[in-house]
Amino acid sequence: MGSFQLSKAKDGQFYFRLKADNGETILSSEMYKAQTSALNGIESVKKNAGNTERYEKKTSTKNQPFFVLKAGNHEVIGTSEMYASESARDNGIASVMRTAPGAGTDDRTNA
Repeated sequence: MGSFQLSKAKDGQFYFRLKADNGETILSSEMYKAQTSALNGIESVKKNAGNTERYEKKTSTKNQPFFVLKAGNHEVIGTSEMYASESARDNGIASVMRTAPGAGTDDRTNA
């Protein structure tokens, strides 16, 4: 089963990554000043992951497909990796939709 990995950066800020069943990162957060804010971000991903309208499909300046997941207030709560094709990106979205709602949190902030 996939999980959220909560981590602390060298500068003291917090971030999370959603890992798929195979251990691959399928969504990454922004940096948060407080751990509580990062945990709220995880809850927002869980809440919004099942709503297809919350996903925005994009293309990078290097023409690589990726997506962002947005909250109800239109703020970005997670960004995907860059994909080789639009179908791979769409599979990434499906993976987030399937994985996020039931994913536990692996707190690595003291590791």
